[in-house]
This record gives sequence, C-alpha cells and structure tokens, in this order.
Amino acid sequence: MQTVVAKGITHGVYVITANANGKINGMTASWVSQVSFSPLMLMVSIAPGRYSNELIKKSGYFAINVLSSKQDEEARLFGFNSGRDVDKFKNIAHFKAPNGSPIIESAMAYCECTLDHVFSAGDHELFVGNVVAAKLLKDVDPLLFVWDKFF
Repeated sequence: MQTVVAKGITHGVYVITANANGKINGMTASWVSQVSFSPLMLMVSIAPGRYSNELIKKSGYFAINVLSSKQDEEARLFGFNSGRDVDKFKNIAHFKAPNGSPIIESAMAYCECTLDHVFSAGDHELFVGNVVAAKLLKDVDPLLFVWDKFF
C-alpha cells in the first residue's frame, strides 16, 4: 500500500544547504512544503543522522535551492554522497546567502530560512523555517521527482 500511495505523489527536487561554523553541506530532498502564508514558512523532512540535519540544528538556519528540470546531475551529486566524506561544492558554482547557507548559482530559485521548529515524524524530522528572503534566479521548469523514474 505504501508504494501505491507514494507513486501517486509528485514532488519538486531541492538541495537543502546549511553552514555551521564554516562547515557547509547540501543534500537533495523532495519532501519540502509550504506550511504557512503569514508568516511565510516552509518545511523540509530530513532523516536523523544526516549531516545536513546536524548542521541546521547547530546553525539555526538553512536554504532551499529549487532545481530546474535540467539539473538531474546536481540532484544526484547532492543525493548520493555524504558531506562528511565529500566536498559536494568543489565543482559547483555557488555563493553564500546572508545567513551563510550556500546558494547554487544554477538553481532556478532559492529561499533562505531561519529555523523555527523541529518535529519528530516517524523515521524523519521536520524542519520548519521562516522564510527571510527568496529569489527567482531563472524562469524555467522545475525538476520533478516521480517515484518510478527517480528524476
């Protein structure tokens, strides 16, 4: 039943980034959602033990980079390696948002968030952030996660 339900839900693909004391990381995520209009708040689901989980808790902020339909390579880079072992940004052009989080220059958009709440939800934690800045970098189609097709 779980697979049947999951196959019917399509998600965007994002790279969640954080910077804690100069240690930066990014991870691919598809479980991102708006949870409030006023104030504007977004949520991302991250498993405990992930390096990004640790960095966001330490820093209190994160960024959500929205990937374009042409960025499946970036999605794979940030999704299949741990930032504890690999510098994922080594060959990725990026700049730092005012909160210090890395922003991927080729992303279609990004949102900077300050961490508001962390909730436990099954085998993941939900990070709810207040959006403090957002920018559309390119007016293009987003990358989509479809269960059977990956990206």
